[in-house]
Amino acid sequence: MKALILVVAAGWVLAGCNTVHGIGKDLEKGGQAIEKAATK
Repeated sequence: MKALILVVAAGWVLAGCNTVHGIGKDLEKGGQAIEKAATK
């Protein structure tokens, strides 16, 4: 039972890291687009 809980918890942590990483990339791209628009 403890092993199952550990596996599920590890899955949530890994999924959360991937989600946060993806949001960070999206925000970075948005910032680059704003920067390009401001320099024109």
